[in-house]
Formats: sequence, C-alpha cells, structure tokens
Amino acid sequence: MARLYIVATPIGNLSDISPRALETLRNADIIACEDTRHTMKLLSHFGIHKALTSYHDFNEQEKAEKLGQRIQAGENVVLVSDAGTPAISDPGFRLVRYCRDHGISVTPIPGPNAAITALSASGIPVDEFLFAGFLPPKRQARRTKLESYKGISAALIFYEAPHRIQEMITDALEILGDREACIARELTK
Repeated sequence: MARLYIVATPIGNLSDISPRALETLRNADIIACEDTRHTMKLLSHFGIHKALTSYHDFNEQEKAEKLGQRIQAGENVVLVSDAGTPAISDPGFRLVRYCRDHGISVTPIPGPNAAITALSASGIPVDEFLFAGFLPPKRQARRTKLESYKGISAALIFYEAPHRIQEMITDALEILGDREACIARELTK
C-alpha cells in the first residue's frame, strides 16, 4: 500500500541517519525535499539514486496536492527536510494534512531533531518545555511574540538565525526576564 514517509535526516553528522531511514529512502518512488542539491549530497553519500522533487515554503501548497495524488496512484513518497525532522519549523504539514484528509497512511521515520538534541544537553530542567520555532525577524513583531510567552515557566525553545542571535537575546532578557538560557549550534558536527 502506497504511503507518505516523513524521514528525519542528519542535522550535521551524516552518521546520525538510521538504517530504517536509509531503507525508506532506497524504497521511495520519489523524494520530496527542500533543496534538491542538498538532498542529492546526502543520497550520493549513501549510494542512493532516486527521483527528487523540490518541496519548500514557496511551492508547498501546490506540491502537497500533486504529491498526494501520486501516492493515491500507488507511489511511495518520502518527505525530507535539509536537516532534522520535516514539518518541524520546515515545510511538510500541508502534505501530511492532505494525506490525512484523503485517508492516505503517513509513516514517520524518527531521527535527529535540533530542538530535542539541544534541550538534552542544555542542563536546564526540562520536565516541561515549549517549542516556539522561529520568532519573527522584525524587532516589534519578535517582541510582541516574546510577550506572549512571558507567563510560561517551562523551558522555551526558539530557533534563530545566527545574525539575529544578539538582538533576540537582548529582547528575550528584557521581556522574559533573567532566565536560565542555553545557546546551541552545529549540534552534531
């Protein structure tokens, strides 16, 4: 039975890919990915040669339906992101939603995730945490979003572009107060 596979890929170290993920990639009819050049490097490293199609923020709406139709026609579609788990601050939810709405099976293949990897090494109590993804890049919108997290005592996880770290930390300190923090990057390199 054809289905959609959501396959987590390495976030830095290619050795972090699971044997199950490699098997799923080898058995795909087509692999949908953010950047075909990036995914081609991963596949080439493991000697996998498959058809690729781009699936990113700018074409996600139209591609979700087309890929869903391919699954309905009997093809196994694999969705990957450039690094980590698809649909976690990356494109993917529209395709998963299409599949769910049309009775198509979706199978996640777990693996690397930057948020959980960083959290596990942070030393911050994590019996509760909230993953907030990327904050808005513009200062006022970022500050407004941070205000919405002000009353949350759980560990907060944010993704941020390297060139905006300092501004984000300054805003977070001012709005969220003097909280314990951890900054992580290149987690598995």
